[in-house]
Amino acid sequence: MKNNMLTKAYKLIKNPKLITLAISKFGLYNSMDDKTYIEKMFKSIMGHPINLKNPNTFNEKLQWLKLYNRKPEYTMMVDKYKVRDYISEKIGEEYLIPLLGVWDSPDDIDFDSLPNQFVLKCNHNSGRVYICKDKESFKIIKVKKELKKDLKIDYYLPGREWPYKNVPKKIICEKYMQQETGEDLIDYKFYCFDGQVKLVGIYSGRNSKAGTVVDYFEKKFNWVDINWGYDHAEIRPKKPEKFTEMVRLAEILSKDIPHLRVDFYYTNNKIYFGELTFFDGSGFDKIEPIEWDYKLGGWIKLPDKIIKGV
Repeated sequence: MKNNMLTKAYKLIKNPKLITLAISKFGLYNSMDDKTYIEKMFKSIMGHPINLKNPNTFNEKLQWLKLYNRKPEYTMMVDKYKVRDYISEKIGEEYLIPLLGVWDSPDDIDFDSLPNQFVLKCNHNSGRVYICKDKESFKIIKVKKELKKDLKIDYYLPGREWPYKNVPKKIICEKYMQQETGEDLIDYKFYCFDGQVKLVGIYSGRNSKAGTVVDYFEKKFNWVDINWGYDHAEIRPKKPEKFTEMVRLAEILSKDIPHLRVDFYYTNNKIYFGELTFFDGSGFDKIEPIEWDYKLGGWIKLPDKIIKGV
């Protein structure tokens, strides 16, 4: 137990992002305006001030977009419940993972009515997912407590990702999905710029002991050596059969948007929608080599018109 605490403390000291986020969790920065907070956070993590007047890197431009490109429809697009209607309209409901239920409170969930396998998550945050592979061993009481905590979290505050600010908080339940081999799903993340896919990240091993690994490819599926917070896979992932179709769908969903990451899953020869993300890593994850931070930044064409209002 003591060694685990020391390990966590060491990781915290070595990671300025975690330190700043830890402080923000206590509410010390809650009253700080978005621009000041972003400037403070960016300098703490990146080690240099942000240039908002003339942003050049990917991470700088994401911060600019947070502050000055605030279209109301973006809130609906990050809402994991409401976005389902958007996906149905844009590309078709056949790409949606089946929805098993939606509730305002974990106490409203009738677990007896759910199948033996399912996935629970909130619609207003990211990363917190509760996977049930067998109801007999699923810790319902513990999960309900965690979901209650999740519903109290203001996901907007840590990264000032304003689209999450006004998402009506709910719990959703989706069908449990896996690969044909029985392994966890692979994430295919398409980095789109004004409706054009420029980069693809293939994420695997999320729930494995070894942890998440990622490989990046250009649109023509040429591998590129980018380190964006995770190691590469020991065996380079193969191009999925319906890769071209995923590209087409991602470009439909990202049309007329300066930057949008569109996530898909692929299993049983079928494509499923994952989520839409405007600010990958909240714009605070270092991209190495640094040239790629500038290259991705060059792909973002900032709007001529500043849109505020949130």
